[in-house]
Amino acid sequence: MRPKAVIIGPPGSGKTTIGGALAARLGVALRDTDADVEAAAGKPVGEIFIDDGEERFRELERAAVRAALAGHEGVVALGGGAVLAAETQELLGGHTVVYLKVGLSEAIKRVGLASARPLLVLNPRSQMRKLLEERLPVYERLGTVSVDTDGRDADDIVEEIAKALGAA
Repeated sequence: MRPKAVIIGPPGSGKTTIGGALAARLGVALRDTDADVEAAAGKPVGEIFIDDGEERFRELERAAVRAALAGHEGVVALGGGAVLAAETQELLGGHTVVYLKVGLSEAIKRVGLASARPLLVLNPRSQMRKLLEERLPVYERLGTVSVDTDGRDADDIVEEIAKALGAA
């Protein structure tokens, strides 16, 4: 059992939105690992960071990714930082990994400067720039399909991904 596609990208790239639309297009289910983490912890991601710390969140995230990649046949959307774990990078080998590219300005516009995302609380623009710089090489290396999302609507992006997957 393998996912049809694994969606990665920074905050604001549209992983959940595009993942859901792609899953619908392919006639399969979406599994969002952030939602899995929240279900396992019984609280939102932001609260996990506050109550339990980032290390505990990342531990739950690695477990969620491992389970999703082993047991889901649809589309899997990973949290933006999930790809930083060496274990996750290794597990992604052999999967179709769709990297949703987004520029800093577009990501900020989508996420908003008053974001509830725990890693963007203090100085969101600066933090987003830092996250993008840190994660970009990992996203680029892991992505077997790369799709630019800036200024595009979800239908166009999903159509491009579907074609790349041979499902057009």
